[in-house]
Amino acid sequence: LLSSLDESVIQHGAMFNLSIHKYPNAYEPRGHKYAREFYADPIPMVIYRVGGVVLRKEQIFSVEDERLLTRYTLLEANSPTTLRFKPFLAFRSVHALTRENMYANTKYAKAGAGISMRLYEAYPSVFLQFSKEPDYVHVPHWYYNIEYIEDQKTGHEFQEDLFVPGYFELNIEKGESIIFSAGLSEMMPENLPALFDKEIKNRIPRSSYLNCLRNAAQQFLIRKGDKYEVVAGFPWFGSWGRDTFIALPGLTLIHGDFEACNNVLRTTGEKLRGGLFPNLESGKMAVYNAADAPLWYFYAVQQYLAFSGDTDTVISEFYPKLLQIFEAYLLGTDYNIHMCDNGLIYAGAEGLSLTWMDVVIDGVPVTQRKGFAVEINALWHNAVCFLLELAQLKDDHDFTSRYDYLPDQIRNSFEVLFWDSRKRYLADYHDNGYTDWKIRPNMIFAASLPYKVVNDDICKAVSDTVKNNLLTARGLRSLSPKDKDYRGTYEGNQENLDRAYHQGTVWPWLLGAFSDAYLYLHGKSGLSLIERIFDGFEEEMTCHGIGTISEVFDGDPPHLPGGAISQAWNVAELLRIHHLISKYKEESL
Repeated sequence: LLSSLDESVIQHGAMFNLSIHKYPNAYEPRGHKYAREFYADPIPMVIYRVGGVVLRKEQIFSVEDERLLTRYTLLEANSPTTLRFKPFLAFRSVHALTRENMYANTKYAKAGAGISMRLYEAYPSVFLQFSKEPDYVHVPHWYYNIEYIEDQKTGHEFQEDLFVPGYFELNIEKGESIIFSAGLSEMMPENLPALFDKEIKNRIPRSSYLNCLRNAAQQFLIRKGDKYEVVAGFPWFGSWGRDTFIALPGLTLIHGDFEACNNVLRTTGEKLRGGLFPNLESGKMAVYNAADAPLWYFYAVQQYLAFSGDTDTVISEFYPKLLQIFEAYLLGTDYNIHMCDNGLIYAGAEGLSLTWMDVVIDGVPVTQRKGFAVEINALWHNAVCFLLELAQLKDDHDFTSRYDYLPDQIRNSFEVLFWDSRKRYLADYHDNGYTDWKIRPNMIFAASLPYKVVNDDICKAVSDTVKNNLLTARGLRSLSPKDKDYRGTYEGNQENLDRAYHQGTVWPWLLGAFSDAYLYLHGKSGLSLIERIFDGFEEEMTCHGIGTISEVFDGDPPHLPGGAISQAWNVAELLRIHHLISKYKEESL
């Protein structure tokens, strides 16, 4: 709704704009020259100096509702000072751009110490308010061809027009703070200072590497009313089912936040359709095309039970959902997802990509993995075993008597289909007589999940193969560099990025599964490697996304960061790895 807010300092009739925009062949205004200092702790802070004026700007999002808060404090001034603010309105999807049009409603309504605007009927109003009464001058105007450099680099549309309804002016005294609020609901202006202080107090300070991860973890849990959801990454991801379930233990359980985990599991459980969860959600749009997301739901519930011991809730609230998923996979559901006679799960059809390696270009998957995928069936085995465990706790004798044969059948079929004793690693997928032997990280889940689908000898072989071919200081490569299809850098336009995404690009979240498997096999003697990997990410705290972990890294050294600047499952799995390290150290005492 609100694209940006231009701030200007006015003294003696002279105005100095602190903002910056990119237009074709020009930057205007050039306010970056006034920025003198930047701090990230406890929240983002910029210090501006304009002659004798020193102005501090701090920004924070509210966890109470959908609201951005910005605090301006005049640290130094030798003359009467006025601040002017011009809001640039977009009213669009985060994935779209807008242009001047005749449909925009340029009228405004008064709100407490500010105004509200609603450019289009399909959108909510945005309330632009201050902690003290401003003068507002309504001067509707479009600004044309504002450019976004990163979008231009990747070949996306990169120019748009933004609407400025007018401007606000407020006098400010030395030592005074003024708070600006942009939200979806109106606030009492006098309550803004207390809300700002409350939000800061609730933040974990970025005073150490570990605290940076904990601080970042807070940002992915979004509360909407009485419900929580997990945002997969910033700045452009929404809520993704797969990412949510993988990230939940690291975001909540290891910190003892069982309530938030329970809430997310219940909230997401309401979205179950035909045994499937939304792979991604954006606004009211949801796409149910992830064969692994429901099986990761089993894993998340499994971890919730292990950490909380809350058997009653698991049996009463989650067991019925798990049964629905099991029956859908047993009998068959959308996208040709079904259990075959050998006990394994087949998923997919031509032109579809149902695993986490899900990039499709012009209707053709870059990594076509339809059929029997290795991690899908490792997850399936874990899910069936966990469901049988719960059935015993519930005294559901009918279920256990009907399906207690299934884990053995899955294990036997899995070894026949995926294991090669000469190659000493697991195939990536099998379909219609074809077996794909590309060395990918998907095999690690067979050795990492609580209920392992293979014996310890195969676990060791898988772990060694992954370590020797895929392990880097920033995660696991998505394809061995020895493979002819390997791409070592994640750069270029969108097609180049998509083609590299799962063809060698490094993914930090996979280190969680690798650490599970490696410490299971090596115990205390494996700690030095896992600790070295965990500690190595500390230098990333000042790269790309400050105080957090980027989405992906190059497969080739020096493994430069790329993609989104902050990714939920990466942060979560590093926190879980730290928990694993502490756990193994305690057990060895």
